Amino acid sequence: MGAYEDVYKRSLDDPETFWAAAAEDVVWQKRWDQVLDNDREPFTRWFVGGKINTCHNALDRHVEEGRGDQAALIYDSPVTDTVSTFSYSELRDQVALFAGVLRKYGVEYGDRVIVYMPMVPEALVTMLACARIGAIHSVVFGGFAANELAKRIEDSTPRLVVSSSCGIEPGRIVDYKPLLDGAIDISKHKPETCIILQRPMQEAALVEGRDVEWSVAHDGASPAGCAEVDATDPVYILYTSGTTGVPKGVVRPTGGHTVALKWSMKNIYGVDPGEVYWAASDVGWVVGHSYIVYAPLLHGCTTLLYEGKPVGTPDAGALWRVISQHKVSCMFTAPTAMRAVKKEDPDGKLLTRYDMSHFKSQFLAGERCDPDTLQWTEQILKVPVIDHWWQTETGWPIASNCIGIEALPIKPGSPTAPVPGWDVRVLDSDCKPVAQGEIGAISIKLPLPPGALSTLWQNDDRFVESYMRAYPGYYQTGDAGVIDENGYLHIMSRTDDIINVAGHRLSTGGMEQVLASHPDVAECAVIGAADKLKGQVPLGFLVLKDGVGRAHDQIVADVIRMVRQEIGPVAAFRQAVVVNRLPKTRSGKILRGTMQAIADNHDYSMPATIDDPAILPEITIALKGLGYAGD
Repeated sequence: MGAYEDVYKRSLDDPETFWAAAAEDVVWQKRWDQVLDNDREPFTRWFVGGKINTCHNALDRHVEEGRGDQAALIYDSPVTDTVSTFSYSELRDQVALFAGVLRKYGVEYGDRVIVYMPMVPEALVTMLACARIGAIHSVVFGGFAANELAKRIEDSTPRLVVSSSCGIEPGRIVDYKPLLDGAIDISKHKPETCIILQRPMQEAALVEGRDVEWSVAHDGASPAGCAEVDATDPVYILYTSGTTGVPKGVVRPTGGHTVALKWSMKNIYGVDPGEVYWAASDVGWVVGHSYIVYAPLLHGCTTLLYEGKPVGTPDAGALWRVISQHKVSCMFTAPTAMRAVKKEDPDGKLLTRYDMSHFKSQFLAGERCDPDTLQWTEQILKVPVIDHWWQTETGWPIASNCIGIEALPIKPGSPTAPVPGWDVRVLDSDCKPVAQGEIGAISIKLPLPPGALSTLWQNDDRFVESYMRAYPGYYQTGDAGVIDENGYLHIMSRTDDIINVAGHRLSTGGMEQVLASHPDVAECAVIGAADKLKGQVPLGFLVLKDGVGRAHDQIVADVIRMVRQEIGPVAAFRQAVVVNRLPKTRSGKILRGTMQAIADNHDYSMPATIDDPAILPEITIALKGLGYAGD
């Protein structure tokens, strides 16, 4: 039995012993009375009776253990031409003082604080300060529309909001304050105080009696110590989209979150304390919570906060510049970032400008990673490129090549195998395991490991209905896929992206994998459109690499032929179109459901997370050219 198999088996055979051992690696103010309480499944509780402070584990312990002078945070902002570094001692002191600011304005244990901030150090300071005093932060992606922010304010009822005057995007400034003011105007709940970080690029008007400027808020404040936090109490709420239009507030319990993230840094990512780790995401998303703010600091690494883009700040070598300049050991980003770089610099010429000798591994997650993107990234970086898979709800990876335990052979198109702690099954509609290699609903046998969501904020019923009802005894991931003969997991698509073509259940993700392998295609999407004869038929959308000279109809003919050869005539893949870009969320996920609604001429609401609404008319025109999207 290999090292991975041994660790994985132990994690499932005796989870209490396994996670109790992992919990010895963090500092407890009071040891737990019970490792696992599963008497009210699915409302699993870990480390019951324990007292622990996440901020102490992320900052104070490292200072106390002699690492105070080590860099904790590097802030790199090409959009403001700023690079600054904070040692563990410096970051601890700033966080302790801002925790005192929160206390000064009445924030107590269990109170909620909305954080509506760009990628600036003050965002991390605020999150850690909340954790320090036992308040519950809820970060909302900076620039979210006022009505979406209002929904989150109404649901979490924060005592206080911390925001900024603006965010900086390449070539434009995003005014946050008018959005915040609008959200509070329409919200039934009114926060008592708003602390506003004024940025010199765009200062905001303050509302008298409610708004306080960041530096002024510090006047008269004293540093706050670390509160004793119940291991089962939330460290944060993070909202994810809801099908009814009401966002779901994922609740992350403090103890399990701290233990699981600390464990993941060495065992999954293979990094050691003192190394520089970079998650190129945003603090508004779960990746930013777990792997910009918490996990690297819990492990004693240097974390990197990047206010920029993969391309355009200033070019497609931006990622490589950051890795080289700051001696990054391991980087984590979404496949869409690599596709953006590949589109502008397909031969990786910009990489040759930079010293990448410190770089050891590249991790990808956030969406399906097609084999072509993974292999291109491997080819230019010449380090292991690890596709892994997880969700906002799980908080840390479900499946990965755990290179800190045992580096398994990489199989492009697969995030390798389940991570220890996650009992992953593929089920049919009757909640029975499918045969090896057959597609089904990817589900996780309960209880979920530490670090996963424990419920939805103030809504236990919706938690059960959304995640536990369809497959009793299992968490429903909403993803479809297969487990192959080697035990490797393959995530094919969301379960609602399985289309039914003349009675055949087919994965649009499988078709996308074929399209992405075409040498001229930078990225692609496949949706299922309604068809009177076949029920549904697949439609392909292609974004080409820069500089492609071949005619579009030739490339479309190529991909149609490729799908027929690799999947078969049963796919009925006969239509594709070249587009300039695909509609995406701000985190890089392609809005396939919205595209499908347009194709079927169904009503749809503008997704709150869409990166650029102007793309949708372009998609509508493309679909009309294929004979869809109504009149």
